[in-house]
Amino acid sequence: QVQLVESGGGLVQPGGSLRLSCVASGSIFSSRAMGWYRQAPGKQRELVASILPDGRANYADSVKGRFTISRDNAKNTVYLQMNSLKPEDTAVYYCNRDEKYGQGWPWGQGTQVTVSS
Repeated sequence: QVQLVESGGGLVQPGGSLRLSCVASGSIFSSRAMGWYRQAPGKQRELVASILPDGRANYADSVKGRFTISRDNAKNTVYLQMNSLKPEDTAVYYCNRDEKYGQGWPWGQGTQVTVSS
């Protein structure tokens, strides 16, 4: 069973930056498309960025140009660099498989990102 552990969230002012990390247990990480999702209070979870095993990335329009997803297959880790943060980016952020390419794994605890002055 793959376990996902997210970290790196926190409280940041508008315009600030954060870097999230997600470590996946197990040896199959490198062959899977991975994604960062977020869920704001009262809203459905949404995919904001995804990355293929070869490093090609896609982004939701709401974060394009501000967020960058990357991965280190040797460390079973996927990252999300978030710049120019806005209050509407406030949410719990989760990583998981990009569900366009297969069934997701059990969700981790997520990491809270709060953008506020």
